[in-house]
Amino acid sequence: PCRDMSSAGSLSSMQRLVEQLKLEAAVERIKVSQAAAELQQYCMQNACKDALLVGVPAGSNPFREPRSCALL
Repeated sequence: PCRDMSSAGSLSSMQRLVEQLKLEAAVERIKVSQAAAELQQYCMQNACKDALLVGVPAGSNPFREPRSCALL
């Protein structure tokens, strides 16, 4: 009886493993060189929109120093 319980648990875990391996085998893969080229192209195309490269206009910068308020 104990042997059946452990084999049932083992069978269940093996079935889960097989399903996971099937999912991983179905993932579309590309060569690293192709992925690197595509990433480089994406970065070059979007460089003009990158705030770290072109900066942020002072008026729309949420991190600028707050202006002090002076009451007369």
